[in-house]
Amino acid sequence: MAGRVSLLLVWGFCVLIIATVAIGVETTSLKRVHRNAYATMMYMGTPRDYEFYVATRVMLRSLSRLGVEADLVVIASLDVPLRWVRTLEQEDGAKVVRVKNLNNPYCLNPNWRFKLTLNKLYAWSLVDYERVVMLDADNLFLQKTDELFQCGQFCAVFINPCIFHTGLFVLQPSKKVFDDMIHEIEIGRENQDGADQGFIGGHFPDLLDQPMFHPPLNGTKLQGNYRLPLGYQMDASYYYLRLHWSVPCGPNSVITFPGAPWLKPWYWWSWPVLPLGIQWHEQRRLTVGYNAEMIAVLIQAIFYLGIIAVTRLARPNLSKLCYRHDDSKSIFLLRTGLKLIAIWSILAAYTVPFFVIPRTVHPLVGWSLYLLGAFALSCITVNAFLLPMLPVLVPWAGILGALLVMAYPWYNDGVVRAMAVFAYAFCASPALWMALVKIKSSLHVSLEREGFLPKSSESTAPAGSNKLY
Repeated sequence: MAGRVSLLLVWGFCVLIIATVAIGVETTSLKRVHRNAYATMMYMGTPRDYEFYVATRVMLRSLSRLGVEADLVVIASLDVPLRWVRTLEQEDGAKVVRVKNLNNPYCLNPNWRFKLTLNKLYAWSLVDYERVVMLDADNLFLQKTDELFQCGQFCAVFINPCIFHTGLFVLQPSKKVFDDMIHEIEIGRENQDGADQGFIGGHFPDLLDQPMFHPPLNGTKLQGNYRLPLGYQMDASYYYLRLHWSVPCGPNSVITFPGAPWLKPWYWWSWPVLPLGIQWHEQRRLTVGYNAEMIAVLIQAIFYLGIIAVTRLARPNLSKLCYRHDDSKSIFLLRTGLKLIAIWSILAAYTVPFFVIPRTVHPLVGWSLYLLGAFALSCITVNAFLLPMLPVLVPWAGILGALLVMAYPWYNDGVVRAMAVFAYAFCASPALWMALVKIKSSLHVSLEREGFLPKSSESTAPAGSNKLY
């Protein structure tokens, strides 16, 4: 009996060991589906955190649509909201790696937008993968780029003649390299720009002298460091010269948007100022969509339509107003103040809608909502100060015309487009000036009307007043 019990215990122990091993294998397979990965980073602490979150989601979904044979990894700092992490994992299919922010000893300004970009160094800690393509969120993929996983220990693109760009680079994860980089941060090794690009550039100072990457046809992985062809990081500014891509070195695969942070492709105002913005929004339309912003858009549209309806119904009857001729000092100061308020009200009508529109809506929605808002707020100013409608709406018409000129799709190249915009601005400026003169004269007349500044303690019209009826 005791022997049977012992046998059963041994058998149960073996089953437990086998089950444990099986669970371990399953967990490992869930952790890493592919041998390689596309990775990006996400951190908090800038006014544009949500915009980069949306951009990251669009890039991940775009990679999925291309059918890349690699895992999608997001290196997220610990303060990234959990609801964003769950969305990235459950809806976008990404593997989120939570990390502690790396201290940036090169950053003297706490509000500097590159303060936490050294988190990109965590890419070298992803040792479960053979190769990692590290990406910034402002990359737009035109085609599949899995051949990059055949590159060596470090590969990057020189979009600047002397400095490679860290918006996309290939690396072989290595705990030794990662530890060496952390040590360099601790000892304060020189960094040209105080951000990730200067630091990584200093760690691989001889990349410019390395050979160009050409993927082996047999699919083997190369060893060593390589320069990547420009087609893997096509600077958007090159496109604006000819309004099409013709990069001869390598496949035209990835567009990057370096430079002005407020002209990133996901901002609705970037198109048609920068034509490539519409391509990014097409990717978003096909992947993530715009449901998150549409409630705010609908509320604003209803609000503006209500303003237009009220101002049209409550428009004053100017024929019942009369002039007054009071030259006292207090009235003069009051009129001057009201003129300034009127001018500032017109300026506010054209600026306030710009700042309240959700930044990442589709450009067609964003510009339509802006024009609707500017028209509605202009109607308030027209009613409040008894101004003629047409001069106040000249800037509105000018903005609409400029958008149409920039969006015209049949320019030969970017130079012709720039000249057309300049010619339009030159021709439109006299109309804008005449509208300003007309507004000033209308303000002078309307502020002298009895109905606008009625005399206190008087029930009869003042002597010398001129009735309009």
